[in-house]
Amino acid sequence: MFKRVLLLFLIVFSCAGFAFSQQITRFAVVDMPRVYNAFFRESRAVREYEERHARVLSDIQRYTQEIQALRGRHAEAVLQDNQSEALRLESQITRRTEFLREFHQIRIAELEEQRNRLMQSSSYWTQLQEEIRFFAESEGYSMVLNLKDNPSIIWYSHTVDITDKLIQSMQSRSRN
Repeated sequence: MFKRVLLLFLIVFSCAGFAFSQQITRFAVVDMPRVYNAFFRESRAVREYEERHARVLSDIQRYTQEIQALRGRHAEAVLQDNQSEALRLESQITRRTEFLREFHQIRIAELEEQRNRLMQSSSYWTQLQEEIRFFAESEGYSMVLNLKDNPSIIWYSHTVDITDKLIQSMQSRSRN
């Protein structure tokens, strides 16, 4: 009986030791564009991007308001039974709407390309990757994934999002 209890104890102990000897893999996610905007906002290149982005949004808003004004005039022409004016305004609305759609597509693509170039600059990536490596090693993470550029992340718990901690760490290290 004693031998059986001892054998059972040894088996349980060795299984527990094996289970605890396995390293637990810890994952984290980082919202890279948010880190970039928070930490590198003061750089000239980012300020230029932000100004261009604001101009594009302003232009889109202005064109949208022009189309809305044309729609209002079109509705008035229809109510007044002015067919020729209604057709002319409808044609203008169609042309301007198509222009706005193309303008929006092109400008947003250009902004996205500019933002990607900013984020891929060597000085930014070198500093960011070094900071992520330091932070991940000090916090015990085995893997850090880019949240925005990883389509395989279907769901994640916000407890694994280290974006804010990474930004704080980068800001405190840059002050030193």
